[in-house]
Amino acid sequence: MGYKSLAACVADLEKHGHLVRIKEEVDPYLEMAAIHMRVYDQQGPALYFENIKGSKFPAVSNLFGTLDRSKFMFRDTLDHVKKLVDVKMDPMSVLKNPFNYVGSSLVALGALPWKKRAGSPILYGQTKITELPQIVNWPMDGGAFVTMPQVYSEDVDKPGIMGANLGMYRIQLSGNEYIPNEEIGLHYQLHRGIGVHQTKANELGRPLKVSIFVGGPPSHPLSAVMPLPEGLSEMIFAGTLGNRRFRYFYDDEGFCISSDADFVITGTVYPNENKPEGPFGDHIGYYSLVHPFPLMKVHKVYHRQNPIWSFTVVGRPPQEDTSFGALIHEITGSAIPKEINGLHAVHAVDAAGVHPLLFAIGSERYTPYQKVERPQELLTIANQILGKNQLSLAKYLFIASQQDNPALNIHDVESFLSHMLERIDWTRDVHFQTKTTIDTLDYTGDGLNAGSKVVFAAVGDKKVDLLKEITAQFDLPRPFQHAKLALPGVLVLDGVAFESYEAEQLKVEEWKKACRDTDWNGIKLIVLADDAEFTAKNSDNFVWVTFTRSNPAYDIYGVDSFTEFKHWGCKGPLIIDARTKPHHAPALIKDETVEKRVEQLGAKGASLHGII
Repeated sequence: MGYKSLAACVADLEKHGHLVRIKEEVDPYLEMAAIHMRVYDQQGPALYFENIKGSKFPAVSNLFGTLDRSKFMFRDTLDHVKKLVDVKMDPMSVLKNPFNYVGSSLVALGALPWKKRAGSPILYGQTKITELPQIVNWPMDGGAFVTMPQVYSEDVDKPGIMGANLGMYRIQLSGNEYIPNEEIGLHYQLHRGIGVHQTKANELGRPLKVSIFVGGPPSHPLSAVMPLPEGLSEMIFAGTLGNRRFRYFYDDEGFCISSDADFVITGTVYPNENKPEGPFGDHIGYYSLVHPFPLMKVHKVYHRQNPIWSFTVVGRPPQEDTSFGALIHEITGSAIPKEINGLHAVHAVDAAGVHPLLFAIGSERYTPYQKVERPQELLTIANQILGKNQLSLAKYLFIASQQDNPALNIHDVESFLSHMLERIDWTRDVHFQTKTTIDTLDYTGDGLNAGSKVVFAAVGDKKVDLLKEITAQFDLPRPFQHAKLALPGVLVLDGVAFESYEAEQLKVEEWKKACRDTDWNGIKLIVLADDAEFTAKNSDNFVWVTFTRSNPAYDIYGVDSFTEFKHWGCKGPLIIDARTKPHHAPALIKDETVEKRVEQLGAKGASLHGII
């Protein structure tokens, strides 16, 4: 079915038991986010906040909190959309099986954006930024943010909706140096769609018109976050997924307005006008810090009758964006592998904050006439992966050969890492990229967007039996002791806090010398952590700590390491220093006072009784 509005979606979810109303007054400062996270942790329903302190507008969150609920919302269109994406990825599939796509083709043609102003519900009224729900998710956030926006921009040289970009970039509504009701902050990377538009506008010395849509049918925010193939418009995708054409018009000032949105904020970004934006508790599990980002001068804030504000909460995975990812995978399936020859599967590991860690499986076909004993084609595939869209933000890429185990599952962290560690040769299979670009949100490098990457490639037969338990007699010299086995063959140690790279390099080298008589048999990877007990507790903790708190070129060491013709390797276990460094961003920590207030909503007679 196609929802005409967010209110229609809310009503449908409530009717079928997928949504609950919170009638108590809630504080947008930390409390709404805490409620959302508590319910998400229980894989609970969508939430409708009726009574928000300081705002006359209600809000909804956790719409996409479970894959089952997402499938329910798009139950009549999901199969058609999968075929549409498949066609864009592989047009030859239409020629091979034309009758499979007849219905989907008609859906796509009927999803063209519809320019229609007369009777548009978004023109019902106008408001101010300060009257919107001022939702602050984490204690150190710099102000209130829009966390479920659809940010619309057009190419200044090629205006029009068919060449426009609709993306989900965070928006800071208040705080810092922003003039209330007149200025808000935009946070995005220049290689993203709106960044390309802004760069061109800057070069021409022209302002960029930006429209921020909030709410509307659920197909709209999903389209804004989808990694769509080149040439597939977000607005067409929204129309196809929502079974309702994307309705829009241009207001008297020339801004594009989504007719079905609940709120639309219009504004202008002028060349080279920035203000400090942040901090913001982000999806890796840490704060992104204050940096200058584009400033938007607010023109108008439109809203429909009885509008609903839509928001989400991001933080250390899993969160609602984890479920977004599951839905995206459901729709795109094997889309990325089709774009890279020889790639069978790739997975951005959610527990590690998505961008820091990739698992991949590729082919080894360079020498089909002889037994493959070293990575060859895998390295070519790895380079393509690290040059592909959002995958280029990864720091660690583990890539295995499909021929070695056709049943290998990239979503099973323990089995995939065990497969890799059983086969990898640290003297040969470690490939660094130094002084390169990493994610803006990652502060492990030596500057904003600056860091390093490493590829671990493994092929061939199993070479080692990984250690599966350690005895009480397993003793290591100071300062790195308290050994815990996180995964087979993976040892986590703690000891002293990190001081500086100069001091720690000396310390690690002295420690390796002191370990010269240690039997490392069955141990392939050593991780230095602040808290070995926490890090080794489960695989989620392990990948989060290890890959979000390390910069490969700076933090990888090795037992019996060497450099030969500019290639680094080691003969013993590889070491990753995943301790917190002084330049790292703070981790996200919940406010215990707020958490106790949230508990009251689970009491008998309260809105969330039986849910939290």
